[in-house]
Amino acid sequence: MHGHHDRPSMVSVGTIIWLSSELMFFAALFAAYFTIRSVSPDLWEQNTQLLDVPFALANTTILVLSSLTCQLGVFAAERGQAGRTGSLLQFKLWGLREWFILTYLMGSVFVAGQAVEYANLVQEGVTMQDSAYGSMFYLTTGFHGIHVAGGLIAFLLVLGRTYLARKFTHEQAVSAIVVSYYWHFVDVVWIGLFATIYLVK
Repeated sequence: MHGHHDRPSMVSVGTIIWLSSELMFFAALFAAYFTIRSVSPDLWEQNTQLLDVPFALANTTILVLSSLTCQLGVFAAERGQAGRTGSLLQFKLWGLREWFILTYLMGSVFVAGQAVEYANLVQEGVTMQDSAYGSMFYLTTGFHGIHVAGGLIAFLLVLGRTYLARKFTHEQAVSAIVVSYYWHFVDVVWIGLFATIYLVK
């Protein structure tokens, strides 16, 4: 079920196949975004001026860096290290838990940042029902936000499992690895969304 030394884990393979279907979902959102934009260029020009690009860039940086902390947690899991072996300030001695908790916090900051941005745009009159631009903006970023929230729940499940189990097992390491696949996927999709929505005006 979890693979052998000479073949990949079936859990990992299944996760990659599932992420491929998720990729097609986001590809459809990108296609809809560009299609509607091509027939409403004036609407896009008017509304993109209201976007806070520096704030979104800072939020994006936090999410992208969370991929690094997530991967460091995976490296710890592959070593069989669930928790830190030294002081909390000794980052080199951190285990899966510490890196995943930091990743969770960074992901939470990203979601909170999106909520702040939504509130500001609503005050500017950019709502989902207001225009085609508003509909596409909130659909694309909103679905991504839901995926980020799903990733945060997955981190909690993995962390809870490490605390409840008597010892750190190979199956727990596999769980951490597949969660990292999902998180990296979510980050890469956001880079594409950020470039499309905030940079390509």
